[in-house]
Amino acid sequence: MKQLLEFLGVIALAQGVMGLLNEFTDWDWGLVQGLGFLDGFELYASVALLVLAVALFAAAGSRKSG
Repeated sequence: MKQLLEFLGVIALAQGVMGLLNEFTDWDWGLVQGLGFLDGFELYASVALLVLAVALFAAAGSRKSG
């Protein structure tokens, strides 16, 4: 379970960073830009993904390995 939480944290972190890079550099990367219902809220969604990544890493850290 710990490895799954860490994996999901890495994915959320990568998508959040890609979303922020898209907002500030206009690179077409990441999942957030492809979701139509987030149109206009991409920056908030990217920050939320970064917060989710931190929460997933904290949850993984509190679990025992194995």
